[in-house]
Amino acid sequence: MVTLLIGKKGSGKTKRLIEEANAAVAASKGCVVVLEKGAKLTYDLTHKARLVDTDAYKIKGYDALYGMLSGICAGNYDVTDIFVDSTFKIAGDDKTELSAFVDKLNDLAEEANTAITLLISSAKEDLPTDIKATLEEL
Repeated sequence: MVTLLIGKKGSGKTKRLIEEANAAVAASKGCVVVLEKGAKLTYDLTHKARLVDTDAYKIKGYDALYGMLSGICAGNYDVTDIFVDSTFKIAGDDKTELSAFVDKLNDLAEEANTAITLLISSAKEDLPTDIKATLEEL
């Protein structure tokens, strides 16, 4: 299942991600992974969550981000939740590509039995209407 946490800059998306990731760690019998651009969440997340700085791996674009997420799922059979902070900063803000990316992520999430949450800095009305994901607006 793919969930999009959407809202304008400053709406509390990252705070919500931190809360949900920490709650997922407490409830999960597997691994919880959080991807971010830069290392700003180091002290906000529980140490039990695996924090990955996409800058350290030079992840840029939707294909690279998909490859990273696929590799995480392939390398660890017990990943239950993946959270991606600042999706547009990592992959770019092309909303047409976002729609295709979410479709591929839905297949990956189903195959790997993993919940994937993306933070999107955008208003709901600015996103394509064909996105097949759960939208949670802040």
